[in-house]
Amino acid sequence: MALNVTIHRILRHRRFLNSANSTLHLTNTRCFSHAPSPSPSQSSKANDKDPHSGPSSLKDNELAKFAAISDTWWDSEGPFKPLHLMNPTRLAFIRSTLCRHFKRDPYSTRPFEGLKIVDVGCGGGILSEPLARLGATVTGVDAVEKNIKIARLHADLDPTTSTIEYCCTTAEKLVEEGRTFDAVMALEVIEHVANPEEFCKSLAALTNPDGATVVSTINRSMRAYATAIVAAEYILHWLPKGTHQWSTFLTPEELAMILHRAGINVEEMAGFVYNPLTGRWLLSDDISVNFIAFATKSQNAI
Repeated sequence: MALNVTIHRILRHRRFLNSANSTLHLTNTRCFSHAPSPSPSQSSKANDKDPHSGPSSLKDNELAKFAAISDTWWDSEGPFKPLHLMNPTRLAFIRSTLCRHFKRDPYSTRPFEGLKIVDVGCGGGILSEPLARLGATVTGVDAVEKNIKIARLHADLDPTTSTIEYCCTTAEKLVEEGRTFDAVMALEVIEHVANPEEFCKSLAALTNPDGATVVSTINRSMRAYATAIVAAEYILHWLPKGTHQWSTFLTPEELAMILHRAGINVEEMAGFVYNPLTGRWLLSDDISVNFIAFATKSQNAI
C-alpha cells in the first residue's frame, strides 16, 4: 500500500466541509421528536458487566484521570473545552466522508438515517448526541462508569438523543458479544490506550464489511509537543496537566500502518488547525498536530 499517497490525499471537498461548520453548530442543538424510543433491554445492556475483565487495551491510570473530571463533560468552558470547540469540525469531516461512502445526501437534515454507529470512548456523549441528531442509531461505549452516567443524564434531556444506547464497556467486550456496526468512531482515544495495535483490531472487528472507521488523534511531532502539551496544558491551561503523554502519540504513517494490519485501509486524512482570531478549528492539509483519518473495510474482509 502506498502509505504516503494515502496520507496526503486530503479532502477533495474542503470547501463544503469548512462551510458546513456553521450548519453543524445548529445541528448540534436541533431537536427531532420522531425517533423511536429505546427498549429497556437496550438502555440496560452491559451495565452490570465489568469493563476491566477479559482482554483489554485499557490503562488504569488513564481511566482514573478521566473519571476525576467526568462531571465537567458538558461544561463548554471546562477541561473539555477544546473538544467542544473542535466538535463541529470533527462532525464536518465525518458527515462528508460517511455521506460519500454510504451514498447519502450531505445536505439532508438526517443523512445517517438507518446507519448503526458506535462511538468508542464516548465520554459524556458530545459526539454521540450530534450523530443521533443526524439520524444514526448510536451506541456509545466508555470504560468509565461516571462518563456513561453523565452521558445518559444529558441525552435524556432530548427525545432524539434519549435513543442512544450507552454502555459501560470496552471495544474488546463488544467484539466478544459479536456486535458490528456500519461505522466505528474512535476520536481522541487511541493515544490513551495501552496497546494501539490490539485496539485497532477491535475497531476493525466491530466494523461491518464495506463499513467505515474514523480515528482522530495527535501526531508525535515536536510541533505537537509544543502546542498540544506545553501550550495547551501548561501555558493556556486548556487541559489539565498530564492529560497527554507525547510518547503515546502516533504519527499518521504509524496509524495508517496499524489500521492496515488490522484489515482497514485509510482513504483520507485531514488536519485540524486552530484560528486564534476566530476561536474556531478548521480542516487543513496540515497533519503535523491534530489529525483525523477515514478508513474502510473491504466487503470480503472477515
